[in-house]
Amino acid sequence: MEETTATLLAFLIGLLGGGGLGLAARLGKFCTLAAIEDALFAHNYTRWRMWVLAIAVAIVAVYLAESLGLIDPRRALVISDGFNPVATIVGGFIFGIGMALVGTCGFGTIVRLGGGDLKSLVVFLVLGISAFMAASGPTALMHLWVFEPLKISAPLFQDPRIHVLLAKLTGIGAAVFPPLIAAVLVAWVLANGKFRSRFSGIVWGIWVGLIIASGWIGTGWLVQDPFDPRPMTSFSFVRPVGNTLMYAMTSTSSQLGFGIGGVVGVLIGAFAGALIKSEWRWQTHDDPHEAKRQIVGAFLMGTGGMFALGCTFGQGLSAASLLAISAPLALASIWLGSWLGLLVLMEGGVSEFIRSLPPIRSSHKTPAE
Repeated sequence: MEETTATLLAFLIGLLGGGGLGLAARLGKFCTLAAIEDALFAHNYTRWRMWVLAIAVAIVAVYLAESLGLIDPRRALVISDGFNPVATIVGGFIFGIGMALVGTCGFGTIVRLGGGDLKSLVVFLVLGISAFMAASGPTALMHLWVFEPLKISAPLFQDPRIHVLLAKLTGIGAAVFPPLIAAVLVAWVLANGKFRSRFSGIVWGIWVGLIIASGWIGTGWLVQDPFDPRPMTSFSFVRPVGNTLMYAMTSTSSQLGFGIGGVVGVLIGAFAGALIKSEWRWQTHDDPHEAKRQIVGAFLMGTGGMFALGCTFGQGLSAASLLAISAPLALASIWLGSWLGLLVLMEGGVSEFIRSLPPIRSSHKTPAE
């Protein structure tokens, strides 16, 4: 299909931003699962503070863009599709388990692939295929039959954004809340003296936050063409992986877009970062068990990410920057799923994990006791 100015511009915006994210992962060690592992098992919140700083910066940038009339966040799919907490929670939980089994998220998969990891090529393929299956294939029926009827249509959630909901509940103007929420997040981030002294962490957090906002601003303002309207979106790495595979196979019947640009950009940025750090090297699976675990995890990530309308980036950063109500639900579910998945892996399997659980003791005593 012939490319238009809008599709090419959207691809270029995604490509440049994705390149910046790939560099952030390789040079700044910006990684979701590593942040979760550090926080849960090492009680080290340095990477998580970097992540929260990125959210705060993106919230402010999106707020300014909306205030200037450059974008209308209500046009973003994660907002316009309504509020479905069950789909978000279940999808996020499934995604989190898959992320633990793979050892990284969709974004991290592309970053690893850019560093020469052939294991991630298998994950990339399965993730993209399973995402398309959940969008319009067999597993999409589960979403249609089970989750779609559970969508909340109450007027209170007609615009499912946190600050809009708070404005309806309190009567205070919605515009007050985004900068206030961002300030609270920044205060928590900078409350840690060790992180304040870690200049690189602050720089990379701000860098990622601005890139997330650039996606919304680019697709919501720069790319708008009344004769060829484009969806307003920002960075996510579930459905765009499937779109990239589809374009690679059927470029004559499909078009480039922001999502494909983001995937290709991360791959290029990660490759460049790996070369800069002298970390590029070929890698493959150690044994069939590892390959099986990662294939199952990739399928869960693609399926769960589509049910939740986003991944660690799509919900955890992009949707969070819009203050979508679904973002904290998805993030909490991903945390819970990845925590459970990591615990299972540490015990060596599901059966071993169940046997490791402490026995349930009854508080009721029989007369003999």
